Amino acid sequence: MSRGIDFKQKEVISLSDGKILGFVVDVQADFENGEIHSIIVAKTGKLFTNVMGKNNITIPWEKIKKIGEDVILVEI
Repeated sequence: MSRGIDFKQKEVISLSDGKILGFVVDVQADFENGEIHSIIVAKTGKLFTNVMGKNNITIPWEKIKKIGEDVILVEI
């Protein structure tokens, strides 16, 4: 599993329609056991969006299908 910092600024793309959903701005994790539960994506596509912004979406870990060098493919 990748470290949370490796997800920052990766573009997130939906597998169902190829739509660009935005960029990863944060991750939600359980630091006790080191598991990542979800990623936070800025729907606006801005890299420096406030993490608590209303335009952000949360994508659960089980919806992530492939993590590449530059993009993350999700099934939502």
